[in-house]
Amino acid sequence: MKIVVAITGASGSKLGFKFIEFVAKQHKVFVVISKSALNTISYEHNKSLPNSENITYYDDNMLEACISSGSFKADCMAVLPCSMNSMAKFTIGLADTLIPRVFSVMLKENRNILIAPREMPYNQIQLKNMLKLSKLGIIVAPPVMGYYSKQSTINDMENFLVGRWCDMLNIENSLYKRWHENDTNKLQS
Repeated sequence: MKIVVAITGASGSKLGFKFIEFVAKQHKVFVVISKSALNTISYEHNKSLPNSENITYYDDNMLEACISSGSFKADCMAVLPCSMNSMAKFTIGLADTLIPRVFSVMLKENRNILIAPREMPYNQIQLKNMLKLSKLGIIVAPPVMGYYSKQSTINDMENFLVGRWCDMLNIENSLYKRWHENDTNKLQS
């Protein structure tokens, strides 16, 4: 599987990197980090970029990158996190850098795209943009924590998010506890 991951300037790049590290164990990952994201990353953590033979990095200004062509045949794209600026570009079809260009190509090729908008609260423009993208088949999956079955640490909650995003993109994982038929309490009559 070929997976494109874009990290934009919203807070939460750590989750994007955790996703990249997980999927790169089994799949080829093509990563684009926006200029704004590079600034945000320097504020949020001092961790180096994930490194693996399965990860290729591209500069956001490199419009001629192979991933910007529909003939490249990437399977899916995840924008983790997705800034409101990037989401607005996606919504109106502005493809001035590699990230929105790849988004536009993935959309025209009818391939799976997931965005994880990072903002709170959402204003009406942002909500309308999410609705418009959702109607186009984009998976809108903000990083909303799950508090299921004793997921008490930050690592547990991050694994839950990465696992759910993988589920939505049909990427096998066992990062979190899943509900099963026998997990629910049956009503007594």
